[in-house]
Amino acid sequence: MGLNTDSLQLAHLVYSATNKINLGTAIRNIVCNGGPLAHAEAVRYFLFLQEFSKFKDRSFSLGFASGRFEYSNSPYFIRPRDAFEEKFWSEVKGKILREACQIFLKGILGHEFSSSEIESSFIKKEDVTNKKVWEEMIKTLSRNSDYEISEDTIKLRKWWLFEDVKVIPNDVALEKIEFYVGSHSPEIQNLANDITPCKVFNLSITSQDVIEETHNRMKEAYRQKNLSWKREFMPRTVMVFLNGDKGLSSKEQSKRAKEHAKKALTTYWQALEGTIDPKKIEKATDNSLCGNPQEVREQIESRFHQEDRLMLWFDLNCHENLVIKNSMISFFEDVARYFK
Repeated sequence: MGLNTDSLQLAHLVYSATNKINLGTAIRNIVCNGGPLAHAEAVRYFLFLQEFSKFKDRSFSLGFASGRFEYSNSPYFIRPRDAFEEKFWSEVKGKILREACQIFLKGILGHEFSSSEIESSFIKKEDVTNKKVWEEMIKTLSRNSDYEISEDTIKLRKWWLFEDVKVIPNDVALEKIEFYVGSHSPEIQNLANDITPCKVFNLSITSQDVIEETHNRMKEAYRQKNLSWKREFMPRTVMVFLNGDKGLSSKEQSKRAKEHAKKALTTYWQALEGTIDPKKIEKATDNSLCGNPQEVREQIESRFHQEDRLMLWFDLNCHENLVIKNSMISFFEDVARYFK
């Protein structure tokens, strides 16, 4: 259940043990553990307490999304509620974040609101690539009065119903928090930014075409709000398989790094099976950095824009503390210093 751990508690430990390190989440699952209002309250209270500590100048980069894996959400009752959702769960579950995102951001910002002010979510005909699936959806719901349907849309039931609420404490400084919405959906990205400026996370397998399209679209969205979009506002998630062992030749370093990568990525793809469109995986760029320090430097230079910000993932399917630390040390000693 590690995907749902409380990073706010970790922040206190990190801040107390370091002089200038900030913290971030990639991502915080806001649909489980009580849902988006509970998470908004936790974050807001964390920021309130931080004002009374010696760490009040530390910033927090809050990446949020919904959990990708069923085992992360189903224990918290994020699972099919009726026969329609049971049958078409893959289409329904992707819409939950849209509702949660609105509640979460409004709650953190201190708005007073009710669930009636949260936009409903819809499955649109254009969202369903298989024509027969859409026809079966309409046929199923034609016998169910709980849903509003039209020729091109199905209005989904809301997950969270509540009267007017306002998250406290009232006086909370929000200057030290940055929001990152973890979704590739333009609709959700735009919706989040209609509430407050939100940066973006994408999966490590996101293709270059989608990355550039997102930058262009967000640049225009920010321009309309008299804001400036920067490439660093969408960190590039990168899995790192680096071997910089000083006792090995560069050839042997490269060989061991690639062996580690193959083993880890095989497990990763197996875990993702059924949670993401296989076509996206097929078309996606292999976004891992793999090899000895020189090879990794060359991969960064050839594949990333000089203004990109990289979010490095060192511990994918690796539970050996020393291996992870050595990889991180090698990266910053043998790779990162070349890009300063």
